[in-house]
Amino acid sequence: MEGNNINKNKFNLKSITNNSAFSSFTAAFMAIILGLVFGFLVMLFAKPDTAVEGFKLIILGGFRRLPDVFYFATPIMMTGLAVGFAFRMGLFNIGASGQYTMGMYFALVVGFMFDLPGGIHWIVAILAGMLGGMIWGAIPGIFKAYLNVNEVITSIMFNYIGMFLVDMWIQNSSVMYVSNMARTAYLPQTVQIPSLGITGSSVNFGIVFAIIIGIILYIILEKTIFGYELKATGFNKHASEYAGMKGKRNIILTMIIAGGLAGLGGAFAILAPSAIAGASMTYEPINVIAANGFNGIAVALLGNSHPLGIILSAVFISHIQRGGTLTSLVGFKPEIIDVVIAVIIYFSAFAMIMNSALGRFVRRRLHSGEDVNTVDEVIDNDAKEAE
Repeated sequence: MEGNNINKNKFNLKSITNNSAFSSFTAAFMAIILGLVFGFLVMLFAKPDTAVEGFKLIILGGFRRLPDVFYFATPIMMTGLAVGFAFRMGLFNIGASGQYTMGMYFALVVGFMFDLPGGIHWIVAILAGMLGGMIWGAIPGIFKAYLNVNEVITSIMFNYIGMFLVDMWIQNSSVMYVSNMARTAYLPQTVQIPSLGITGSSVNFGIVFAIIIGIILYIILEKTIFGYELKATGFNKHASEYAGMKGKRNIILTMIIAGGLAGLGGAFAILAPSAIAGASMTYEPINVIAANGFNGIAVALLGNSHPLGIILSAVFISHIQRGGTLTSLVGFKPEIIDVVIAVIIYFSAFAMIMNSALGRFVRRRLHSGEDVNTVDEVIDNDAKEAE
C-alpha cells in the first residue's frame, strides 16, 4: 500500500513538473522576481532613503492607472504576438519595429488621404496598417525562403529602411506634414478607434481586438493543421518538406502574418485616442526606431512565445512601466524601469536553466524521505522524459 502511494506521488510529481505550462509559468515567475529584486538593489544603491517607496510605486503604481495599463499594453501586445508567432515557426522576427512603423504609415495615409464615413474609416485604416506590416514582413520572409538569407539580418536592416522611408515620405507630404509643428497634422476624428467609454481614460477597443487576435492565434497554432505545419516547419524544415509540407511557403506566410500583427500594433497606436497631446493621432518623424517593436521582443520572451502568455506578459510589462513613470515623484529617473525590464528579459533567456533548478529543488523536497541517490535517479529519468 505504501509503495502504491509513493508511485502515485511520483506520478503526480512528474505530471506537474514536466508539464510545459508549469515550466513556462515557473520560469517567467522566477525571471520576474529576480528582475524586481535586482531593480530594488539598484534603487537602494542610488537613493537608499526613498528606495522602498519607489519600489512600491513600481509594483503598485499601475493599479492607480489601470486603464492606461491596458492602453499602453495594446501595441506591445501586438508586436509581442508578431515576434512570438515567428518564434514558434523557428524564425527570429527582430523586424517588428519596421513593420510597426510601416503599419502606422499606412494607417496615416488612409486617415489623411481618404474621406470615408466615420463608421468605416477607422476600420479601413486598421486594415491598411495590417497590410503595411504584411508587406514589410514578407520581404525578409522571401529572402529567407528563396535565398536562405538570415531573417535577423534582413529584418534589422528593414527596421532602419522602414523608419527612414516613412520619415521621408511624411516630410515630403504637404497633406500630412506641418512644418512649423515638425510633425503631421492630427488625424480626423472619423479615423479614431472608438473609446471603451471609461471616464478619464484613453483605453479603447484596440485592447479588445488585441486579446481576441491573441486567442485566435492560439487556436490556429494549437488546434489546426495549418498551425501544426507551421510549427513542424520551424522544428525541422527539411523533415517537414520530406513529409509533404511546403517549407518555403510556410516561411513566407509566417513572416507575412507576423508583419501584419506588428502593423496592426502600429495602427492601434496611431489611431488610439489619448489625453496626452502628441501621444497619438499624429506622427513625429524624428529618425528613431519605434521602441514598441523591441518591447514586443521582451513581451514574447517573457510569455514564452505562447499567445496567451504574451497577452499576460504585455499587461505586466505595461503595468510596471506605468508604475515606473511614478518613481520620479520620489526622486528616481523613470528609466529605472527599463533596467528592471532588461534584467527580467535577461533571466527569461535562461528560462530552461532556472526551471530545471526549480524542478530539481521541488522534487528533492517531495522526495526528502528517500535515499539521495534514488532521488537523483528519478530526477534524471524525469528530465530525459521531459526532453
